Amino acid sequence: MVTIKNYVTKILVFFCFLIISSLSYGQNKDEIFIGNKNAKVEIKIYSSFTCPHCANFHKNTYPKLVEEYVKKDLVKITFIDFPLDIAALNASKIVRCSTKESSILLIDEIYKNQNNWSAGDKIQEINKKLFLIANKFNLSNEKLSSCLQDQKLEDKILNDRIDGQKKYSINSTPTIVINEKKFEGNATFENLSKEISKKLK
Repeated sequence: MVTIKNYVTKILVFFCFLIISSLSYGQNKDEIFIGNKNAKVEIKIYSSFTCPHCANFHKNTYPKLVEEYVKKDLVKITFIDFPLDIAALNASKIVRCSTKESSILLIDEIYKNQNNWSAGDKIQEINKKLFLIANKFNLSNEKLSSCLQDQKLEDKILNDRIDGQKKYSINSTPTIVINEKKFEGNATFENLSKEISKKLK
């Protein structure tokens, strides 16, 4: 897992978190999730779009959870942004500027192409690559540029990050929370299945 300590330099830009921490929490009216919203088990995934372990989880473990539990209305999976750097923050903004119908597909595409778009010396270069991915989902460059400048959206994402860190003592990504309890240990499909089974009894 990628620890936050590895990103100390980049996270300095998030000093504004201290200011945002005084805001209210839990206002997830526009939450991104897949599955039955009334499912007995809810899995929250706190992740960063530039985290390679998050990409690995999303490409290998998440699809199995969808097939085994989500499609059977047993589990709801909620995606919560925990950006570790500016590139991840911008990717989160872009996802939240998409429609509810395309947001999950866009998340899939961003993780699938992580090695391509996340590489770059300048944030402008990275943004350009993100735009190319988002264009496939009918998001114009004008819309995306406006999205990246949306301060309210940025505050919401950072606010969710602080909320998660305070509630669950998150110190690495991805962090999995099952029915409001932080999952400890290696988040493999097998290990998560055992925990989910306990909750479904």
